[in-house]
Amino acid sequence: MLTLTSQQEICRRFATLLSYPDDSVRQTAVDCAAQLRELDSAAAGPMARFAAFLADQQPSRLEELFTETFDLQPVCHPYVGYQLCGESQQRTMFLIRLQQLYRQHGFSGGSELPDHLATMLQFVGTVADRECGLEIVRDGLLPALEKILAGLEGKVPPYVELLKAVQRFLTETVDAGTELLTANGRRS
Repeated sequence: MLTLTSQQEICRRFATLLSYPDDSVRQTAVDCAAQLRELDSAAAGPMARFAAFLADQQPSRLEELFTETFDLQPVCHPYVGYQLCGESQQRTMFLIRLQQLYRQHGFSGGSELPDHLATMLQFVGTVADRECGLEIVRDGLLPALEKILAGLEGKVPPYVELLKAVQRFLTETVDAGTELLTANGRRS
């Protein structure tokens, strides 16, 4: 069963995996894959493949692959606002609104822009307001992931498996969260 606590923990792990790789990336991937298997999640398969890939890579190669995937391919830039709005005034407004939302919930995204996939996943992984987290996932993260994955269709960079795992898990999260909110009478 997907509880708020397990959902948040997995989101925080995904945030770590979508950040520039450090020494914790391999263990985080293994732990995330194991937790997703326990939940019988559709995300477990792609996550396990990503974890297996990481096990065979040198740290310097992981850094190169991360940069090649997310920094050198515009279709894969890990910025939700960029994916949804491009470089526009709308993205600027999106960034401002995210900053306000983060402050309202006492969240600091660190030095990364507020619309970075990792920052937004970290927020979803810490915010106590389930409805707020679901809105971020439904209206921001999922549409951006859909666009990124569509742009990578037919390509096989290793991070595609991670992005698929994140997308599948977040889709399950929205479905489960919507059912819970409906059952509690908070949504129609």
